Amino acid sequence: MLPPKSTAVIEDLTAALARRVMGWEVAPDRFLTGKRRWMPRWRFQPEERLEDAFRLLEAAAPESYTMGRAGPGLFWVRVQIGGTTGQARDQSKPRAITQAVARALSIQVANFTVDE
Repeated sequence: MLPPKSTAVIEDLTAALARRVMGWEVAPDRFLTGKRRWMPRWRFQPEERLEDAFRLLEAAAPESYTMGRAGPGLFWVRVQIGGTTGQARDQSKPRAITQAVARALSIQVANFTVDE
């Protein structure tokens, strides 16, 4: 389980995942989703919203994934993408999913490395 991160670090991680996994362009206040479409950045928050975390997981197209509970209030997720496995445990299920996907992709964000 990782310590709480600052809002800026979470935004950087979300932007990196949006670019790499979702295939979106990143603008200061929005994501450009293609075909002249966009969405405000606040509408895609995979570390906070379960539906966005699952949307990210689906777009990442993992070879396999498993998840469950590791005790009361603690979730674990294991994701395999491109032969690399990412794992995470957190009290937040969306955060665990997002971090496992980021680890499987070895995504690094300023002041925060998701590789353990």
